[in-house]
Amino acid sequence: MTLVERDLKVIWHPYTQMKTALPPIPIVRGEGACLYDEDGKKYIDAVSSWWVNIHGHSHPYIAQKVAEQLTKLEHVIFAGFTHPTAVELAERLLEILPANQQKAFYSDNGSTAVEVAIKMCLQYWNNTGNKRTKMLAFKNAYHGDTFGAMAVSGRSAFTAAFDSLLFEVEFIDLPNINNIQSLKSQISNLKSELACFIFEPLVQGSGGMLMYEAQYLNELMAHCHKEGVLLIADEVFTGFGRTGKAFACDHVMEQPDIMCFSKGLTGGTMALGLTTCTQQIFDAFLSDDRLKTLFHGHSFTANPVACSAALASLDLFLAEDTNKNIQRIMELHAQFALNIKYHPKIKEVRQTGTIIAMEWETGGNTSYFSSLRDKLYQYFLNAGIILRPLGNIIYILPPYCITTEDLSYIYSKIEQALEEI
Repeated sequence: MTLVERDLKVIWHPYTQMKTALPPIPIVRGEGACLYDEDGKKYIDAVSSWWVNIHGHSHPYIAQKVAEQLTKLEHVIFAGFTHPTAVELAERLLEILPANQQKAFYSDNGSTAVEVAIKMCLQYWNNTGNKRTKMLAFKNAYHGDTFGAMAVSGRSAFTAAFDSLLFEVEFIDLPNINNIQSLKSQISNLKSELACFIFEPLVQGSGGMLMYEAQYLNELMAHCHKEGVLLIADEVFTGFGRTGKAFACDHVMEQPDIMCFSKGLTGGTMALGLTTCTQQIFDAFLSDDRLKTLFHGHSFTANPVACSAALASLDLFLAEDTNKNIQRIMELHAQFALNIKYHPKIKEVRQTGTIIAMEWETGGNTSYFSSLRDKLYQYFLNAGIILRPLGNIIYILPPYCITTEDLSYIYSKIEQALEEI
């Protein structure tokens, strides 16, 4: 029995209609920006395996550090105990985050990092004697698939079965020169009810790589602070260089109260979530009253092996070579955007940092369920490229180690697809 046959007998895959989906591709090895199936076929991982892989697959330095940690300590309960890798990772991350971030709370993926942030905000107001319970978020947002994270995500086909169970959220448009004043008025009208504003800074990933300008985000953040509304920056996707700076919030002057991280945190090696906050948030939970405790935790909170992977990934991320690679990818993307910008089949090209997205002209509205999606997906797979279109939007989001040659090949195949599909 083949690996695929064995898989189909026992596995239920994510975001997959199992009745109509093509069989999964059996990947057995990864190296650099490439993956290899059981027949030896090479695929360029142009989406960083769901945006997590920033240094390339099976990186020897991360593997070495993980192996060393496994011989020391694989796990310990994190309530009442601590260990070196968790402390060091928190210390080093807080050094490079916005200066107001003072405390780190560990969890185990992006959705749980967001859940923690939401609970911090709601309980902050409860602990301080103000029962603010309404949340503010952007339309088309995506913050995760657990219930709290889903509630602050845009309503769509993905949430439809659960909409009646999700808590109340005020959704607003992305800010721009035309609507910034009306958005601020909306916030002012709701300020006494708003617990927080949660946002994906600069780029809405799952929403279709929708991008907006830092100056208007900064203006919106400043207004929220003026009105006493807490800010949660969801950097699960945008963190660790994706927008061209270490963190998307480095593009704005205003600082969030809470930040969420996962995906690139461990270089894509294993699951780990992290939520950081200001001293003010933390202090609201300090009390002789035990009911003011943040009652949240996970069995694998601050797993030492995951923390060691994150520390190794951080070493690589802060290396000069990585910065040079990020700049190289940005420049290559920018040139490619100019090359295809006016193609009749391209509705729009947008780029922020190492993220480039191309919206295919379909004659209709943008849709995650566009029939073009499957054609594009299979076309690029046949060419040995993993590009996972968001409906009629394709995007390139590669590991930073990708070669110029491989990027050029991806660009050429996109240009070819524009002529053939």
